[in-house]
Amino acid sequence: MNINEKAEFAANLKLSGKANCCQAVLLALKEETGLDDDQLKSLGAGFCAGMGNLSATCGSLVGAVMALGLKTKGEGSLRLARLVNEEFQNTSGAIKCKDLKTITNGKPLCPCDDCVRNAIKAYGNIVNNK
Repeated sequence: MNINEKAEFAANLKLSGKANCCQAVLLALKEETGLDDDQLKSLGAGFCAGMGNLSATCGSLVGAVMALGLKTKGEGSLRLARLVNEEFQNTSGAIKCKDLKTITNGKPLCPCDDCVRNAIKAYGNIVNNK
């Protein structure tokens, strides 16, 4: 799967209710991590609703940065994580779940399925251009 297909796969997982935002991103990036589905679902289980239901950092973004750390084995991951964060914020309009879910004109700034897509695309753009 290319990065756009992974983004759609993750969005469909989230929309189906089979995974939270973080889990959906991790599962879509499975081949990047070296972990299996059960391990990834367990790893991402508590990172929904903004860092464990605190309305903080978007779980989609957390999942992308987790996958990045696993792929790079920690080498240079801090710099790359900053770039993923910046790209996600530029695309989504915010990083915090609370801000992303703020309703304006009857809709959120960035719905969860779009956050999932944006996190995977940001990951792909940074990893493929590092």
